[in-house]
Amino acid sequence: MSTLKHRLAVLHHRIHAAELAAERPLNSVKLLAVSKTQPATTILEAYCAGQRHFGENYLQEALAKQVQLSAFDIDWHFIGPIQSNKTRAIAEHFSWVHSVDRLKIAERLSEQRPEYLPPLNICLQVNISQEPSKSGIILDALPEMVAAVQSLRGICLRGVMAVPEPASDIVVQRIPFRQLFLAVKHLQHPELDTFSMGMSDDLEAAIYEGSTWVRVGTAVFGKRK
Repeated sequence: MSTLKHRLAVLHHRIHAAELAAERPLNSVKLLAVSKTQPATTILEAYCAGQRHFGENYLQEALAKQVQLSAFDIDWHFIGPIQSNKTRAIAEHFSWVHSVDRLKIAERLSEQRPEYLPPLNICLQVNISQEPSKSGIILDALPEMVAAVQSLRGICLRGVMAVPEPASDIVVQRIPFRQLFLAVKHLQHPELDTFSMGMSDDLEAAIYEGSTWVRVGTAVFGKRK
């Protein structure tokens, strides 16, 4: 078994163990492999090991890899900061966007999503720990943002994404994930079924608190050089 295939197997075991501990159905949490800076050959290796969903942060790098891997049935997710001049390419070449942090970006993605493609799945990025260095709306702005985005054509609002302030204790890690999960459920929009929460170091905490996508890079590909 290759090193990458072994890492994927270990990671799926972690996810399934967390699902069981949280008394959630098996396979209720999906793995998004964060493949930024990874070459197309490494992504293909992960694909051959069964991984289908890959998250990219850098647009030009991602577009180049999409061309190289166009023969394969890969679902591409954009998870990085979005500049206004990048929205057209994102709208045209991705099936998911996890990092919509302002209405202007949602509107541009809506206008620029080609009609021949299915609606673009999007998540609103929430700065749940209110860190000045991170993008995202504050939690109090979520209801207004949801109402504005839900009416846009060409995109489908699926849920929320968050990157909380790091913590080493799982009890502390769970607090912001729980805050966000409860805030979304309080909106009473059952179509908001997606919680993009949890990474290599805190995915168990996120799964305990309702995550449906964990975004993992290091535990899949190893430490980036």
